[in-house]
Amino acid sequence: MKELLEDVLEGHRLTPAEAAGLLKARGSDAWDIARAADIIREQTVGDVVTYVRNQNIHISNICRNLCRFCAFGRPPGAPDAYDVGDAGIRAQVALAKAREVTELCFLSGVNPAFSAERYAEMIGIAHEILPEADIHTMSPDEVTWAATKSGITTAEVIDMARAAGLGTMQGTGAEILVDAVRSRICPNKTPTAEWVRIIKEAHGMGLKSTATMMYGSLDTADDRAEHLGVIRDIQDETGGFTEFIPLPFIHENTPLHQAGLVTGGSIGREDLLVFAVSRLFFDNIPHIQISWGKTGDRMASLGLMAGGDDLGGTMFTDEVSMEAGASAADYLDPADMKRITDDLGRTLRRRTTLYELSD
Repeated sequence: MKELLEDVLEGHRLTPAEAAGLLKARGSDAWDIARAADIIREQTVGDVVTYVRNQNIHISNICRNLCRFCAFGRPPGAPDAYDVGDAGIRAQVALAKAREVTELCFLSGVNPAFSAERYAEMIGIAHEILPEADIHTMSPDEVTWAATKSGITTAEVIDMARAAGLGTMQGTGAEILVDAVRSRICPNKTPTAEWVRIIKEAHGMGLKSTATMMYGSLDTADDRAEHLGVIRDIQDETGGFTEFIPLPFIHENTPLHQAGLVTGGSIGREDLLVFAVSRLFFDNIPHIQISWGKTGDRMASLGLMAGGDDLGGTMFTDEVSMEAGASAADYLDPADMKRITDDLGRTLRRRTTLYELSD
C-alpha cells in the first residue's frame, strides 16, 4: 500500500481496483492514505478552503421515486405532503436576495405533476427575482421525468431550463452508480447508463454540474470504487464537473433503517477514506467538497485534512438531511467555517458556483 501511495504521489493514476483496496484500509494505513491525499490537495489547490453563499429553495416533498434511503419524499395525497407553489418560491428567493446569496439550490422530490414547462416556470420565477444568482437544479432524474411528462427529448428539457435561467446542473440522484445497488435502494430512479447519458448531454450543451456519491447504505467499497470510475471517465470525456461531493448516508429515519436492512450509516474511518481516496483518484476534478450538513463540523474538519478543499455552502436549511436525522443540517455561518479553517492553518475564501474567488 505504501508503494502504491508513493506511486500516486509521483503521478500514477489509481485504477478502480486499487481504489477499492485503499477504501478497505484499516488502522494506521488509513492515516497514511489521508496524509497522501492531503499532499495531493496542497499540490492541486493549495491551502485555500472555499465556500459558496447559497440557499436551498424547498419546492416540494412529493416524489414519484420514494427511494428506500430517503426520509424526505411523500406520495401524492400524504397528510404532510407539500408543494409551495409560485408564492412559496417567490418568498424563499426574496429571502435569499436579502441574504446576498449567489447560488440558489432547488431542493425537491421528483413531483409527478411537474412537467418540463413547470420546471422552466419555477426556474424563471427565481431568475426574475435574483438574476445574478446561479440557479443550481435539474438532476438527471428530474430531466428524465420532465421529458417523459412533456413528451419531449431530454435535450429539449435542458434547453428549456437553460432558457429560463438555469445556471448549473445538479449532479445528484447518482447515489451509487452501480445498478445492482440502485435496484435495492432507489429502484425507480434512472439506471446508471441513463444518468451518465444525461450528464454527458448536459455537459456537451455547455452546462457544468457537480458530481456526487451517496455511500454507506447497502454499498461496498468495491461499489464505491466502481462509482468513482464512472465519474472519472465522464470527466475525462467532458470536463464538465466542477467538484466531487461524497455524501455519507444518513440512516435514522429512512425506510432502509426501519426495515432493519441497515443499522447505521458510514463510520468515521469510512468517511475519512472516501474523502481521501476521492482526492487520490480524481486527477481530473480539482475540488473535493466536504458536506458539513451530512458529516457535522468535527468530521468536516477531518475531511479537510484528508483531501477536502471546499465546505459547500451556507445552505440555510436542508430538509432532506434533517428529515433523515441530520440535526445539524441547518446553517453554517462563514464565521464558524473560518474557525475550522483557522484551526487547520488554512485560508477561507468565498467562491462562486464555478469556483471564482469573490473575496
